[in-house]
Amino acid sequence: MRRLLAILPAAAMLVACGPGEGGSNPGGTPATAAPAAASCQNLNRDSLDQLSSPPVMAIDVNRSYTARMTTSKGAFTIALNPKAAPVTVNNFVCLGKAHYYDGLIFHRIVPGFVAQGGDPLGTGYGGPRYKLPNETNPTPWGAGSVAMASSPAGVSGSQFFIVLADGRDAQSLATSGVYNQFGKVTEGFDVVLKLQPKDSITSVVISEQ
Repeated sequence: MRRLLAILPAAAMLVACGPGEGGSNPGGTPATAAPAAASCQNLNRDSLDQLSSPPVMAIDVNRSYTARMTTSKGAFTIALNPKAAPVTVNNFVCLGKAHYYDGLIFHRIVPGFVAQGGDPLGTGYGGPRYKLPNETNPTPWGAGSVAMASSPAGVSGSQFFIVLADGRDAQSLATSGVYNQFGKVTEGFDVVLKLQPKDSITSVVISEQ
């Protein structure tokens, strides 16, 4: 299930199950065929939720991308890392440009560990039908690291988390699961530390250089 589950006192797993698993959607209705991957253009939250594959690649991995996320507690900036996780960054850029995250909440906060959001249901069980590929990479984990939640079914298409502190719990993410680390908070980390459950995302603005 899409929860943050402690597996050891000093380690934790960020888990995410996808819509449509087990042959049904979260509401219990039968799953229907989902459209294949599409470009970011003219997509919105509803159309993204129906895709069966991540959006087609639209970024240039040799360029720099940032995401300015404004929340009910203030704004912070994430420097994205397309060379480490190109499909994941492309997906996040696409969702940001499509206003997918606008109005969603941070549904889970574990003090001293992570803040998790990006679920359109706000329960920990929502997100697109598609899963992202395994893009684990050797980027060090620490305060400000940004990554995608995952489960045995695959890496979530929308739920992300931000690491709140350095230490053993942060380091455990390197070996306790498949978490595509794709960026780091470079400005406004004090805002991230103020986040509480149900704080909302107002907007995500993507910049490219």
